Amino acid sequence: MKVSVLGCGRWASFLAWYSASRVGHDVAIWGRKGSPHLEELAATRRNEYLTLPDGVRITDSLDDALSRAEIVLIAVSAQGLRSLAAEIARRDLSGRTFALCMKGIEAETGKRLTQVFREEVRGPVDLAVWVGPGHVQEFVRGVPNCMLIGSDNIEATRRVAEALASRLIRFYYGQDLIGNEIGAAAKNVMGIAAGMLDGLDMSSLKSALMARGAREVSRLVRAMGGNELTIYGLCHLGDYEATLFSPHSHNRRFGESLIRGERFDKLAEGVPTADALSLLSKRHEVEMPISNAVRHMIREGGDPKGALEELFLRPLKFEF
Repeated sequence: MKVSVLGCGRWASFLAWYSASRVGHDVAIWGRKGSPHLEELAATRRNEYLTLPDGVRITDSLDDALSRAEIVLIAVSAQGLRSLAAEIARRDLSGRTFALCMKGIEAETGKRLTQVFREEVRGPVDLAVWVGPGHVQEFVRGVPNCMLIGSDNIEATRRVAEALASRLIRFYYGQDLIGNEIGAAAKNVMGIAAGMLDGLDMSSLKSALMARGAREVSRLVRAMGGNELTIYGLCHLGDYEATLFSPHSHNRRFGESLIRGERFDKLAEGVPTADALSLLSKRHEVEMPISNAVRHMIREGGDPKGALEELFLRPLKFEF
């Protein structure tokens, strides 16, 4: 099978590596001309995480990447999806199946990424999401994990999952697209909160963060028409270990760096997602104290220790 990966960062390069070396597909990886990530891959076939197999084709031609593929995996910044989707829409897409392999919400609109893609790409293409736990650094060492493919079309879910499953990644079928997308995006905000706790030497509060964070996100999913139980699956709670505790998590590291006043230059999708969750909490009239506190500390500063203590040590109330 021919697979193209759109994007050339950490996760995109893993998707190309995995699809070629672990599944055996004919793979191409695309990046924009002039992208430092693409230039590094083109020059050396490697980055700080992995080395691409010799058979993986590296290109800066979107036409080339799309015309050759049966399945197209997209792994770009969530906030850059709309502009890329608009470019994709100008091509012949018949017979293509797309999978969005990033976790985020459009900050300005609060729209889920499948909604963003569908607004730009109106043709008859199948669309799925690929979410769940796992880090590139562990996958390339052969450490397996379970992940999730979700879609509003079960045939598209099966097609992507069956085409990309291996002994390294076992896929489950996601039945609730709203919950899968919101949960996957929101766990990055909880990752930032976890990093803040680490930076304040309050890591023991992560247990409370796990319980209360999942609870507030489940309330939002229910208000948006999804299944609140989805949040306790792989898309959100199942991804907490990789996000709240792992030294590889960009979002956790961003939160810790913010508290310690250190520079952090890598992408932390939880930052714009915190803005989106604040918008959604108001739109759906759902209380989301942790998400809103994270956004406030990122955008407006203030006393993080006092804010986090107030969150978790509030006056007595019922848990449910």
